[in-house]
Amino acid sequence: QVQLVESGGGLVQPGGSLRLSCAASARIFNLYHMGWYRQAPGNQRELVAQITGGGTTNYADSVKGRFIISRDNAKNTVYLQMNSLKVEDTAVYSCNANIPGTFINFWGQGTQVTVSS
Repeated sequence: QVQLVESGGGLVQPGGSLRLSCAASARIFNLYHMGWYRQAPGNQRELVAQITGGGTTNYADSVKGRFIISRDNAKNTVYLQMNSLKVEDTAVYSCNANIPGTFINFWGQGTQVTVSS
């Protein structure tokens, strides 16, 4: 069992920045592909960004050039730096840890990000 604890959400004005963190209890953290997902009211959950254990990244088109995902394997933590935030980025952001090719898949409890003036 892997526990994921997100932090860093909050209220920010359009154009502002936030950094989300997700701390994982995984014993061998770099085995896990880590991802950030978001879900806005009335919408399905969508992938925002993901990063492999080796650091390869993938982003949703809507956040490319604005968000940066990174990880610190020594600290068992993944980050999401969100810049130039837009109102439409408002959602609950959740951290995911999975090992591809297996059924191993864990979710954090989510953190609210609200972009509003």
